[in-house]
Amino acid sequence: MQKASSYCEAILLMDKDSVHRIYHDNYYGFPIEDDNELFERLVLEINQAGLSWDTILKKQKNFKKAYKNFNIKMVAAFDASDFERLVNDPGIIRNKLKINAAIENAKTILKIQNQFGSFKNWLDLNHPKSREEWVKIFKTTFKFTGGEIVNEFLMSTGYLPGAHIESCVIYQKVLKATPAFSLK
Repeated sequence: MQKASSYCEAILLMDKDSVHRIYHDNYYGFPIEDDNELFERLVLEINQAGLSWDTILKKQKNFKKAYKNFNIKMVAAFDASDFERLVNDPGIIRNKLKINAAIENAKTILKIQNQFGSFKNWLDLNHPKSREEWVKIFKTTFKFTGGEIVNEFLMSTGYLPGAHIESCVIYQKVLKATPAFSLK
């Protein structure tokens, strides 16, 4: 076993002020209570498909502005003019399928909130599941949610294991923050 003071291998060489290192140390694997933040993570994971996570993290502020701080109700109400605004926004990923997925997934999350009280409640009620079970649920519920997107979304929010190696200093912090969830 490695020393308790080690980090996940990919993070070791990163500057402590890099967006990826900050994300790793403060957000990756930690539970999210707020539905708008969960929606943000889902949209960012969808937009990461085919790109580097650093690219998405560097554009995160632009995404927040473009998607009205990821307010689910506001995004669900986006119309054709909002879609065109997003397609023409150079600060975000301008993939029409990904933009459409964000809007449609916001509408889906509103339905989930109406039925289960919150998106978080829906996730909690479905937990625990295997990666394969989660992927099946997400593919039938949401748009643009393939296996890797679902896996990263759920790992990054503490619903699936694998965000950090056990010897990573952040692993214990995540473990303490997610007492209801098993990280193994």
